[in-house]
Amino acid sequence: MTPATRQEVLGLYRKVLQIAKNWQSASGQIEETMREKEYIRNEARTLFRKNKTVTDPKLIKQCIEECEARIEIGLHYNIPYPRPIHLPPMGLAHKQGRTLRHQEKLRKISKPIYLKSHDEVS
Repeated sequence: MTPATRQEVLGLYRKVLQIAKNWQSASGQIEETMREKEYIRNEARTLFRKNKTVTDPKLIKQCIEECEARIEIGLHYNIPYPRPIHLPPMGLAHKQGRTLRHQEKLRKISKPIYLKSHDEVS
């Protein structure tokens, strides 16, 4: 990791922790605000620690983009949790075979960048 990339990652981590510190839930309830603040801190710690050994520049760039996207979406919608994606169910595919593989590939490709690491952690 280059020093510039390291500074960018550390800056993002500080930004997320600052957002958690100043977070106010949409409902304004104290209990919900505290839960959401704790979720933001725990999610940041988990994902940053999970990715601390990543050395591939493309993968580092993808992680940075995911972090920035999640920050922007969370601030815009005032929801700290990842927004769900709405993809058609895979009920039309057979249990095995070409159609199932094709639908799984389409679902993987269509997953937004801000949810790439969410399934691995949850």
